This record gives sequence, C-alpha cells and structure tokens, in this order.
Amino acid sequence: MIETGALRIGGFSRVFVWRPWRRVAIASLLLGLAIVACLSLGKVPLAPRELAAALSAPGSDLGLIVWQLRLPRTLLGAMAGGALALSGWLLQQVVRNPLASPDTLGVTGGASAAAVGYLAFLAGTFGSAWLPLAAASGSLTAVGLVYALSWQQGVTPLRLVLMGIGLSAMLAAVTTFMLASSPLSTTLSAYVWLTGSVYGGNWTEVSQLASWFVGALLFMVPLTRFALLAPLDDALAVGIGVRVQLLRGALTLLAAGLAGIAVAWGGAIAFVGLVAPHLARRLVRGPGAAQIVMAGVIGSAMVVLADLLGRTLLLPLDLPAGIFVAAVGAPFFLGLLIRQVR
Repeated sequence: MIETGALRIGGFSRVFVWRPWRRVAIASLLLGLAIVACLSLGKVPLAPRELAAALSAPGSDLGLIVWQLRLPRTLLGAMAGGALALSGWLLQQVVRNPLASPDTLGVTGGASAAAVGYLAFLAGTFGSAWLPLAAASGSLTAVGLVYALSWQQGVTPLRLVLMGIGLSAMLAAVTTFMLASSPLSTTLSAYVWLTGSVYGGNWTEVSQLASWFVGALLFMVPLTRFALLAPLDDALAVGIGVRVQLLRGALTLLAAGLAGIAVAWGGAIAFVGLVAPHLARRLVRGPGAAQIVMAGVIGSAMVVLADLLGRTLLLPLDLPAGIFVAAVGAPFFLGLLIRQVR
C-alpha cells in the first residue's frame, strides 16, 4: 500500500504521509458519532428516524429541541475543546515541557479572575453579554504580565513556566477573595463558570466563538512550521535562521488567544490542553500537521463527551462538563508527573 504522496502546485511541493491522516480521519469519524449521540440522547431521547426528522424540520417540537437546545451547545463545546487542545499543543512546544498547559502559564487564571470580577462588580450594570470579552481580556493580560516578568535579555521556557505558576497562584487567591466577598447568587454563577460548562449555549455564542476561532486558525496555519522548530535549542535555532524571541512571543500570544476564547465561551475547563496533545502524540508519532489536527479533534471529543455525560448521567440534573473532564484529566496529570519525577 502506498504510504506517501506528493502535492505540487507551481513552485510549491509537499510530501504527505498518509498513515497518520488515516488515524485523524478515524478520530474525526468518532467525533462525529459523539456529536450525533449528543443530539440523540437527553431528557427526550430520539431514535435515529426521529433525529433525522428533527434535523429536517427545525420548526417542529423535536426540531426545537435539537436545533435550539442541543446542537448549539454541542458545537460550542466542540470548538472550545478544540481551541484548548491547540493552545496546549503550542505551549508544550514553546515551553518544551509535556506538563505545560494553559493552566500553568496563567491563561486560565487570568480569564477566571477577570470573569469573576465582571460577574461580581459589572454584570448588574452591563449584563452578561460582555462576560466573554472580559474573560478573553483577562487571559491576554495575564500572558502579557508573565512574558514581561520573564523578560531578561530574552525569554526562556523555564522562566515562562515559573512566572506562569506564580501568577496563577496569585490570580487564584484574587478569584477566591472576590467569590468570598460576592453575593451568593453571583458566587453560584461564578462557580459553574469556573468549573467549565456550555449549558445554555445558543447560536449567537456559537457564531461569536466560531468567528474568533477561525481567525485564530488563520494566524496558526503560517506559524505551524515555526511551532515545529520551537523545541530546538536556542543556539541551534538561531544557527538555522530562526528569530527565536519573536517566534516564542508570537506562539505564546497565539496560544493565549486560543485558550482565552475557549475559556470565554466555555468556562475554565481544565486539563483539556494537557491531555489532548499527549494523546495526539501517542496516536501520531511524528510532529506535523496531522498531529496538530489530531490534538484538536481529541480536545473537541473530550468536551463533547463530558457534556453528554453531564446532561444524561444524573437526569434531571445538568452537571458542568468540566467535572467529567477533570475526573479523567487529574489522574492523567498525576501519571505524567510521576513519570517526569522518575
């Protein structure tokens, strides 16, 4: 069987290895099946024929359930999970550490602090429509602080991690203080958001997240070839003509933006940015576009399946998806940490 192929367009040529892309195709098919399960299962279960009828008749009772309640929520979770996974893959490349994730560099902490501050002090005046913007701004501000504090004739991966962990701890304390001093209703809303949930997702939020997500991907495509060089030693990278500091800053900012938009609309879902890139590397050994796409597909599947469990496992309760992601991600993180120590 032919394992490689070549694409030539004018002066552009690229060799493709098909085996990893077959695995990506299988993972994408499984993600599609998970999305179908999300549309079919719930308080009102739908048989395949009923689901097909609901999809073809948006104005019917079953169509209302699928088109207005389940489908926007599922798409929101899929995009949030994919964005977090891509962010984690980029950060692990930049930091050269398999334990790196949006949580360790202060991205999630900045978004959480900004979101809780908005809910506590500004939501009563401006409403909840500006919450995503506040969360995204908090994540970018946190990364800017981490980068500025890490700068000393350049930035090294070790300083980024240490500053990120320190700032995350400080932001967690600020978030806890605001929760403790806020009214009970605000605290409950903030806790659901901090756990990570796509409950109540609608088409407006889907379109907003999709526009930002596609914009981030357009920036990521030309930077992918440089992201593959990020794990190289600085001296070696400079020797082959890579502008290390500019590259590191651009990739860090892109990773922060991806995580920021995911957290803004999906809440602070932990561990997706850590687990999905690792699973992608195990399934697609060689670094390249196939591995990046696999990470995004796995991240989407994690959040979609977690949301499905949250909706169906303890009916009529609707639990945040972040609970089930953390139930898988925490043991995975501990296993990675033990391997690193050994």
